[in-house]
Amino acid sequence: MSINETQEEIIETFAVFDDWMDKYALLIEMGNQLEPLDESHKTVNNLIEGCQSRVWLQADRAEGRIFFRGESDAVIVKGIISLLIKVLSGHTPQEILDADLYFIEKIGLKEHLSPTRSNGLVAMLKQMRMYALAFRIKDGDA
Repeated sequence: MSINETQEEIIETFAVFDDWMDKYALLIEMGNQLEPLDESHKTVNNLIEGCQSRVWLQADRAEGRIFFRGESDAVIVKGIISLLIKVLSGHTPQEILDADLYFIEKIGLKEHLSPTRSNGLVAMLKQMRMYALAFRIKDGDA
C-alpha cells in the first residue's frame, strides 16, 4: 500500500468521529495496538529529542525499505507515533523523504494538539526523515 493510500485510510477512519474526545480515544487505541518496543531498543540513541514525553524510535532496513518501531510513555504520543509508523514504515528512503503527510492536517490532529505535543510530532517526523536520509546516503543514492 502506498503512503497516500495509507493516509486516505487513516482520514476515513478518523472521519467517522465528529467529537475530538472520540478521536483521542481512537488515537489511544491505535497506540495500544503498537507492538511493544524491545527494552534493548529503549536507548538514549533511539530517544527523540524535542518531545516532552519519552519517545523511542528504532529504524531497520531490509530489502531497500525502512521499517520503524517505536514506543512512548504517554498514551496520546504513543498513538501519534503509531500513526507515523503506519504511514511511513515499509517504504524506501526516497518515498519517505518525498512524502507529503497531509493526513495530519486532514484529520485535524495538528490543531488539537498542545504546543508541546505538536513540537513532539514535528520532532518524530524529523527523526524518521533523518533515518531515511541516512539510509539513502549509506546506499550511495544521495
